[in-house]
Amino acid sequence: MMVMMMVSLSASQILLLLSSTLVVLVVVTGQVKDTSFSRDDFPSNFVFGAGSAAYQIEGAVAEDGRTPSIWDKFTHEGHMPDHSTADIACDGYHKYKEDVKIMSDIGLEAYRFSISWTRLLPYGRGAINQKGLEYYNRLIDELVTHGIEPHVTIYHIDHPQILEDEYGGWLSPRMIDDFTAFADVCFREFGDRVSHWTTINEPNIMCLGSYDSGQFPPRQCSPPGGTFNCAAGNSSIEPYIAMHNILLAHASVVAIYREKYQAKQKGLIGINVYAFWCTPLTNSSADVAATQRATDFYTGWVVNPLVFGDYPKIMKKNAGSRIPSFTKRQSELLKGSFDFIGLNHYFVAYIKDNSRNSSKSGPGDFKSDMNVKLSGDLFLPSIFFSCVFEFY
Repeated sequence: MMVMMMVSLSASQILLLLSSTLVVLVVVTGQVKDTSFSRDDFPSNFVFGAGSAAYQIEGAVAEDGRTPSIWDKFTHEGHMPDHSTADIACDGYHKYKEDVKIMSDIGLEAYRFSISWTRLLPYGRGAINQKGLEYYNRLIDELVTHGIEPHVTIYHIDHPQILEDEYGGWLSPRMIDDFTAFADVCFREFGDRVSHWTTINEPNIMCLGSYDSGQFPPRQCSPPGGTFNCAAGNSSIEPYIAMHNILLAHASVVAIYREKYQAKQKGLIGINVYAFWCTPLTNSSADVAATQRATDFYTGWVVNPLVFGDYPKIMKKNAGSRIPSFTKRQSELLKGSFDFIGLNHYFVAYIKDNSRNSSKSGPGDFKSDMNVKLSGDLFLPSIFFSCVFEFY
């Protein structure tokens, strides 16, 4: 379970979601031997909470009208390292009251969870599944009853398999309208009790895991990327295409929320980014430049368009025509499309320039476009995804 700390800043409304063993110890204040700190040592607007994802914890994958998501197909085909599935997982669908009781006993003040698209809209669009709607209403009400703020993630890498089969999921701009309609249902049905909305969880790691390395569903990859021998995919362009559509979907959802719901519901909406701190391995100008490049590629890939309306210049230069361009209207829609930006902070990495060792032959991809190595000479995505797999 991911632990989060939230600070509401009056100017920028930045929401920090930090994961670490240290934070886990902080959360269970009163149950650890070290009593040198307490809740009073933190500002009153500093929120202690925990986070999860629907596929990680709910189970009940074939109950009460839920249909398969891309994770169901991926795990049932045996693509997890241990061949596990989340058919049962923590059985959160049936044990949500026990879970909320534990949160209350620990003293959590907020809980960030995601909505299973296929549990609420089994066919990706159209009629609402009443059983799914009832489940999330019960969960939200249980949290509110225990004084825990519900923070909702609308999408956590689990879109309906039916949409993946129909038009390729995030590789198609058709996903923008379907995702916006799904989010609209969530706002309408749950927004009276939800104060914080995250549109999409960690789109940067999702695009790399799903469309470069193939370690996430829908398992698309090709040389020079690809940790696995994927049946389909193009690692040179698909991560960039998927991110482009994701960012436009995010902006579309934020626009709907602000136009139809925010004034009445008075909630905040933003996005969440997979993050780690980058520091130069040496003081050389090459490593310093590489560190900025790594930050631009990992964090700026998502954040730059939301702040400035376009990708970082170094990404556009190095990826060239393989990275899509925003129209003027799209750029304006993206700029400022957040009340907060969430950072899931996992680790710190030393960055070394890799430009001299980079091959210019063959198709490029995200890694060769970035041209860096991480600490321990572990070339991405090995360290990147070995860390992430602990959370999915």
